[in-house]
Amino acid sequence: MWKRKKGRKFSRKRDQRKALLKSMARSLFLKEKIKITQAKAKDLRSFAEKIITRAKKKDLSSKRYLAGYFSKEVVKKITDEIAPRYQDRKGGYTKIIKLEPRKSDGAKMAEIELIK
Repeated sequence: MWKRKKGRKFSRKRDQRKALLKSMARSLFLKEKIKITQAKAKDLRSFAEKIITRAKKKDLSSKRYLAGYFSKEVVKKITDEIAPRYQDRKGGYTKIIKLEPRKSDGAKMAEIELIK
């Protein structure tokens, strides 16, 4: 039986999807709250939570792993500010809040934020 692969395509090729996820995650980590479509928010949630879980380890290999995705300033913020906040938490670092549809095309919008 054919099974659907995890994740959405967003009408983009693989490298463009990865770049989109990286840029959305970067914005989320720097601003701690962003407004995007619901589908993008749901995909971003799993990516961002894996990044935070990895940053909680606080070892050199984790920092190098994060450096492959983000710039130095983002890695520093994730490891020094964001990850220690969730040290005793096992998961569920983000929250998605549904908003009204976008006026131009009626796309379902959502706000994703890091839980305090």
